[in-house]
Amino acid sequence: MRTGTVERLWRYPVKSMLGEELNAAGVSERGLDGDRALALLDAESGRLVSAKNPRLWAGMLGFTAALAEGGVAISGPDGRAVEEGELSEQLGRKVRLITERPSGATLERAVPEEVLARGIDAEVAVTVNEIGRAAPDGTFFDFAPLHLLTTSTLARTGAEAERYRPNLVIRTEDTGYVENAWVGRELCIGPDVRLRIVIPTPRCAVPTLRHGPLPRSTAALRVLAEENRLVPLEGMPALPCAGVYAQVLASGRVAVGDAVSLS
Repeated sequence: MRTGTVERLWRYPVKSMLGEELNAAGVSERGLDGDRALALLDAESGRLVSAKNPRLWAGMLGFTAALAEGGVAISGPDGRAVEEGELSEQLGRKVRLITERPSGATLERAVPEEVLARGIDAEVAVTVNEIGRAAPDGTFFDFAPLHLLTTSTLARTGAEAERYRPNLVIRTEDTGYVENAWVGRELCIGPDVRLRIVIPTPRCAVPTLRHGPLPRSTAALRVLAEENRLVPLEGMPALPCAGVYAQVLASGRVAVGDAVSLS
């Protein structure tokens, strides 16, 4: 059953930095080629750096990472190329780039409702979460290798797609949070790629933050908190959600304009 069309594609070579928009990309069990290939490790806490704790790391969303010959190129808020050694100075904490996820790697996630109420600079409650529960070993995905979002959901929130950091934006004609109904089903993209939709994507404070030139927007989370609270996994509370996480069942190549269908 035809569901929509791939409208936009992104990959984020360094976890929690801005990424690069693509016209096409290879897809494997590790997600889009080059996605979340690296991350920063906080020397003080031993945890992965993530803008999910904006008091410490909101500045990550001022940096942009793109694949380049021989590795990853990082540019700072002023557009200037940034070397690894400069990141600690610019972020205000000692960090280092890593290419493999340590066993049991964790990150801090600020309670998003508290960030909404008290602001990004306030000391709010955080949870410590292990990443990659539905992703291959060694990767830096929060949960699963692909994150999908529909234009129908974006129309409800009124927010820019970039705030939710999807890999694929799928144009759909229905209204509302249509991808909620995809959980547990398989999705085919183009001639080869087949995905299993595993859970709805719970949202943290990240969509509300400044993303490069995009200013802060608390509405990007408030609308979801009011309209689309779901239980992502058994034992979790109902959380604001937008989009879905997916695992890759069949590899291939995806491109803007590819047909998307549920099976």
